[in-house]
Amino acid sequence: MSTGNEAPATWLSQDAHDRLQAELDEHIANRPAIAAEINARREEGDLKENGGYHAAREEQGKAEGRIRYLQELLRTAKVGTAPTADAVSPGMVVTIYFDDDTNDTETFLLGSREIAATTDLTVYSPESALGKAILGGRAGQTCTYTAPSGADIKVTVVSFEPFSG
Repeated sequence: MSTGNEAPATWLSQDAHDRLQAELDEHIANRPAIAAEINARREEGDLKENGGYHAAREEQGKAEGRIRYLQELLRTAKVGTAPTADAVSPGMVVTIYFDDDTNDTETFLLGSREIAATTDLTVYSPESALGKAILGGRAGQTCTYTAPSGADIKVTVVSFEPFSG
């Protein structure tokens, strides 16, 4: 039974999925090297004043966090092209115009920062102020959001289509 609280699916192109899987594999393969570095630094003596040891532990923490993030992303992501929708959703290329100026347009991908490396398009997160404002919008719909600067910005959705990667 659906509760309506599920996060929208993250769609990745096959190329993006393969790139992230390779990054994950590299991080996992690097675990023994990080552990060896920590052990080598630990043997240097007093851990309170051992900058190398603390730096190695910090690197290990960052790597483990990235491994967990990538494992979860790859476990839940859908590979391919997002299905055609009748409203703006993650994984879509969206064109908007600002205020009432139909010549002031921007086209961008609404999606995860992980797919930014696979496209030249600007990528906005669905959790960003702009992303939240247009999520579920339809062509011709106008919405307003508050920019990080505090200014209210009015945008109108011109078009949207699935990202093909």
